[in-house]
Amino acid sequence: MKNRMTSLLAAAALALLGSAAFAKLPPPSEEAKAKAAEAAAKAAWAGKVGAYQLCKAEDRTVAHYMKTAGKGAAPASTCVDPGPFVATPVGAPPAAAAAVPAKKS
Repeated sequence: MKNRMTSLLAAAALALLGSAAFAKLPPPSEEAKAKAAEAAAKAAWAGKVGAYQLCKAEDRTVAHYMKTAGKGAAPASTCVDPGPFVATPVGAPPAAAAAVPAKKS
């Protein structure tokens, strides 16, 4: 009987604590929305930087292969440098990012 009562009290306590977990959260503030937007923009920029670095590595690999296999010159690079990360101020419309072609070095 005592074991059944303990398990019943434990289940009731879990039910009460579990209902608090389903409570509705307040909407995020403007500052929190801005931080989330900046984090998303920074993540997108980081993805572009990663793609650019991969493209440059592929270009080096092709150039080395063409040089060692005697197949002539490597084709021109199509890598686009994303440039430095620029945070958009709050309230300013996002500027259209102009693609700056990468210099071959």
